[in-house]
Amino acid sequence: MTEEGISDLIELHVLCARYMSLCSQFVQDRWLEVFTPDAEYNAFGTAYTLERFPALLEAAPRGQFIGNMPVVDLDGDRATGQQHFIFVDQQTHAMRLGWYNDEYQRTADGWRIRRRSTTFMRKSGGFDSGRSHDPLADVEEEGSREISR
Repeated sequence: MTEEGISDLIELHVLCARYMSLCSQFVQDRWLEVFTPDAEYNAFGTAYTLERFPALLEAAPRGQFIGNMPVVDLDGDRATGQQHFIFVDQQTHAMRLGWYNDEYQRTADGWRIRRRSTTFMRKSGGFDSGRSHDPLADVEEEGSREISR
């Protein structure tokens, strides 16, 4: 591997570690900096664009994300990768196991996540993208019920 390739891998590993850290600490304003402006995050059967990310993070349970270094395939200014993770709920200590399938893009500001999709590992031995629902729709629906009261 070339020095540039090694440098790219290090930057991508730091990028994914930063994602985990910012999610765990709920640093909303900085969380967006790991994504490209046209990023898409797919979780729970729903695709989210960048403008919905802050609300998605706010609706998520508090807890700790722990991830391995992603396995990355470089292709010029683009790359793909897979990063396994464990999420531990802060209050119950219940765990979620899974992985992210990623597309990365080199930008003027360095590597960023362009697409991220989640696959969960189930106790049954199966894998899926999560219970098909939109956590933001749940929050928005709850807010409209309160306004109408």
